[in-house]
Amino acid sequence: MLPTLPRYVLREIARLYAVGLALFLILQMTDVLSTTVGKAMQSHASFGQFMTALLAIMPDKLNRALVMSVPFAMLLGLSRLQKDSEIKAILAAGIRPLSVIWPLLLPALLIGGVTFYNTSTLVPAGQARWERTWYGIYGQLPPIPSQDKYTYAPQGALYYAGRVTPDAAGQTAQLSGVMVRRGDDTLTALVGQWNPANKTWTLTDPWVTRPGQVPTQTLGQLSVPQNDTLQPPPPDPRKVSTVQLRHELAGTALTPESRRNYQYQLASRYADPFTPIAFALAAGGLGLLFRSRIAATGAVVVFIASFYVLWITMQSLAPAGALDPVFAAWLPSLVFLVLGLVLAWRLR
Repeated sequence: MLPTLPRYVLREIARLYAVGLALFLILQMTDVLSTTVGKAMQSHASFGQFMTALLAIMPDKLNRALVMSVPFAMLLGLSRLQKDSEIKAILAAGIRPLSVIWPLLLPALLIGGVTFYNTSTLVPAGQARWERTWYGIYGQLPPIPSQDKYTYAPQGALYYAGRVTPDAAGQTAQLSGVMVRRGDDTLTALVGQWNPANKTWTLTDPWVTRPGQVPTQTLGQLSVPQNDTLQPPPPDPRKVSTVQLRHELAGTALTPESRRNYQYQLASRYADPFTPIAFALAAGGLGLLFRSRIAATGAVVVFIASFYVLWITMQSLAPAGALDPVFAAWLPSLVFLVLGLVLAWRLR
């Protein structure tokens, strides 16, 4: 291929990529500002607090803009070359259409690298700082993390709590929706308290059920032995680094649902940076088919909307166990990769 051709095409795509990056950043930040300025003013937030919040959310918005700008630039740029018959001139010179697309995968790979670093480190830290900043603006403390559906089953007993909420110091915990089964006795209560130092669960006004007897309620406090260790619930996987995600997955404290969520979050941090490459291949093939800038603009909307519908759907299906978390994280990118390979085969 002529050495000047890759530079010419890359220059055309890079110019539109810069436009797309600015456009998508402005659109996203406009949405953030429209939903936060009023809240900040009502809560009398200082300028420093407000700017801290904006800078905290910026890595996440930048990630999306970096990825969305790829199909924007590819579709509009290549359609412009097609409309002005420059693609015809390239073909007349004996250069295959794919030779126009292959050089564009290198900058897509670079964008993927930036996205990977951003996703693994800056985005999780920014999400955590965004939440802390807004609790500070509202003059509140962040809520204590709670654990849902706690179950402990030593020999001959079963302990269950719908929710375990540790206190601020982590020395005791409040229990909600409590059930304890020891031998033939089944105790149920709306609330209770866990004291790990005394190794007890204390139930408030529990109901006692025994085989062949009518359930009776015991008014006051009833303590039963409980030898499990009170562990803090796992952190929100969206707000921890990739290294910490792997550390939590290596342990045994995660519930099946939490483990699926962690697996999905970890896999998505590798799959999402691959998306620019899949987008470049698919959008490159589509861009060579459009002669109209209007058609290419419509394709940008359909392209991005289709990806995000599939991406958001996977976020719901993976933690629920409907799909393997790793497969769900990679599926959106793989769909567009297959589309790109099919188009590449047609243009070969």
